[in-house]
Amino acid sequence: MSKTAGDFLVERLHEWGVRRIFGYPGDGINGVIGAIQRSEGKIEFIQVRHEEMAAFMASAYAKFSGELGVCLATSGPGASHLLTGLYDARLDHQPVLAICGQSARSVRGAQYQQEVNLDRMFADVADYVQEAESPVAVRHITDRAVRIALGRRGIGVIVLPKDVQDLPYEDPGQEPNAVRSGVGYQRPKVVPYEADLRRAAEVLNAGKKVALLVGAGALAATDEVIAVANRLGAGAAKALLGKAALPDDLPWVTGAIGILGTKPSYEMMMECDTLLMIGTGFPYAQFLPKDGQARCVQIDIDPAMLGIRCPAEVNLHGDSAETLRALLPLLTQNDNADWRKRIESNVADWWKTLQDRAMQPAKPINPQRVCSELSPRLPDDAIVTSDSGSCANWYARDLKFRRGHMGSLSGGLASMGAAVPYAIAAKFAHPGRPVIALVGDGAMQMSNMAELITVAKYWKNWADPRWIVCVYNNEDLNEVTWEQRAMEGDPKFNASQKLPNVPYAAFGELIGLKGIFCDDADQVASAWEEALAADRPVVLEFKTDPDVPPLPSHVSLEQAKNFAASLLKGDPRGAGVLGSTVRQVLSSVLPGDKKA
Repeated sequence: MSKTAGDFLVERLHEWGVRRIFGYPGDGINGVIGAIQRSEGKIEFIQVRHEEMAAFMASAYAKFSGELGVCLATSGPGASHLLTGLYDARLDHQPVLAICGQSARSVRGAQYQQEVNLDRMFADVADYVQEAESPVAVRHITDRAVRIALGRRGIGVIVLPKDVQDLPYEDPGQEPNAVRSGVGYQRPKVVPYEADLRRAAEVLNAGKKVALLVGAGALAATDEVIAVANRLGAGAAKALLGKAALPDDLPWVTGAIGILGTKPSYEMMMECDTLLMIGTGFPYAQFLPKDGQARCVQIDIDPAMLGIRCPAEVNLHGDSAETLRALLPLLTQNDNADWRKRIESNVADWWKTLQDRAMQPAKPINPQRVCSELSPRLPDDAIVTSDSGSCANWYARDLKFRRGHMGSLSGGLASMGAAVPYAIAAKFAHPGRPVIALVGDGAMQMSNMAELITVAKYWKNWADPRWIVCVYNNEDLNEVTWEQRAMEGDPKFNASQKLPNVPYAAFGELIGLKGIFCDDADQVASAWEEALAADRPVVLEFKTDPDVPPLPSHVSLEQAKNFAASLLKGDPRGAGVLGSTVRQVLSSVLPGDKKA
């Protein structure tokens, strides 16, 4: 049998280093599926339950492996289902390639079945999208899509009409209208000029109260960030995607920032006179220094991200680790020891406050306690994913990362339904490491329960079977419920917020996984220990209290007024909400036994 365009595509992707594709089949992409089968194991096809999950997995695979993530879908609805996951990758700057089927060329323009103008549909999300009109074009389209995705840390999309996939492939010649492309990309070393580094150093050396804000761009620069922070006597806050950039056992690491952030991070930002931002696109201006308060230096590998969050006096376009290494010799030792001591004292007090809050009584389980009990039990090489929603609060604040841990979630897009596909991709990227997903019951019901079937299909191939999805079952779309109260002044609206009670642990058992159900606060720790000792993936379901407030690091007067107004309007959970809020706010000063 002669080599088809589909066969060539698979061979070319293998040359580019692709070893795994997440996807779902369909007749519009069958030519490529057949080619993957004929390649006899060169590329592993991971069958998901839904194309959106395939794109989330590709995004997460890029995050956790550092390689190109690849997803595949058929024409029409298969391709359109990819969009959410691709936007997740785009907004978090991850290199992903999407391969999509298309109706045959002979029927294009005839409103044929599953005919969608995919080049237009993907135009906003993709850095490169192109439909192949002939087999010979597959070569340069594939090469460009992969290289652009890698080089720009963006999205490449290849659209293949179903008839083109099965046509014989021939290499291009040197005649007119031929394009001969090649394989290969090496990321360059990007460092600012010395003159710009010196300007940045002058700003940083002049500061007496220096703060750092690190994001995902600093994940590979831990040593460099620590060295610079120590030289500047600085404290460091972490944007959500940068949680693993610095270990939380460093006394000057203030933790998360923003709506999901900590009090020490907020106070440091409000009091600093100098700010160094490293690889972060943190968007919330109200949690950054006020205009005129602090001089700012920003480092980012993407020049489009420079100067758009906090007006920077010096913008450094460069790789975080390389730039910090070049900057360090130009920095002088900051002699304001009081600033660092103040930060460390605030951090120590904050961890005590969080522990006190986690141990406050709830009906039946305080959701903060779930992460509080997990932290000391996290294996040294654990990977943790989180969904969006209230569980992201506890992931951001209460979970302590040590050096060696990895973690992520849908950052820029903040999409529900990402935690389980993220955790599946993490396991394929690192099959020998334990993986834990933190998920709310809303996301489980939306899409993630189905992907547990994917786990059941593949887990026996993993070197380490430890894969745990922790479900916060509170029968409430909790994050939005609290936003309605604090931002809109509206009481909980049961019609939109109340969720059916689903037996998640029992579902896990039904499909061959281990299920653990816990509705006793004193059994949270032992439930984690049982899950981490299991010989197969676990659905760990905690029955948590929806009335425990995900308190922000700073409550504005307007938010307080709105919250009070929502209760006065007759919130159906008003009494429980008020009691839990009072206990959380006063937890660090309540006398006596805080469990009482």
